Amino acid sequence: MTDKKQPELRFRHRDDEKWQEVRAQQHGDRRVSVWEKWLEFTPECLCLYAKWDPGMIVHKHGHKSHHIIYVLKGSMHCGDVLCTEGMHITLEKGAALGPLEAGPEGVELFEVMMGDPRSWPADPEGFEALLAKRGARKLPNPPIDLPDWIQDTRSE
Repeated sequence: MTDKKQPELRFRHRDDEKWQEVRAQQHGDRRVSVWEKWLEFTPECLCLYAKWDPGMIVHKHGHKSHHIIYVLKGSMHCGDVLCTEGMHITLEKGAALGPLEAGPEGVELFEVMMGDPRSWPADPEGFEALLAKRGARKLPNPPIDLPDWIQDTRSE
């Protein structure tokens, strides 16, 4: 007999998961953030529901895995492309997207990363210039509850 793990069927409801503030910025007198609920977080797959506050900016970056994004509500710019409700984005491993900027009503996303979900920066200088142009600044990364098997590399 083998100790091989048997495939599972799992269910999770978004309302049963807690919000995690994963990134924050100061825009004038307003704090804006990226909020996520992790529906599945294993070494093979991260599925999440995300809400970005209006105007939130995320640097141009790639992931160490394939990444799928689906816009559920609101809008965001991905580089020069306006992504509105119903937009599907595929980011292959090794490719970069962004910068990403939430629209005036914010944006809600469903995201799937197949493999290591950690990101790598693609244009740090351009991001700093964009933040300055928008009168925004990065805030320290909020603490998050990561699974034990993965290291937080958000500051790299």
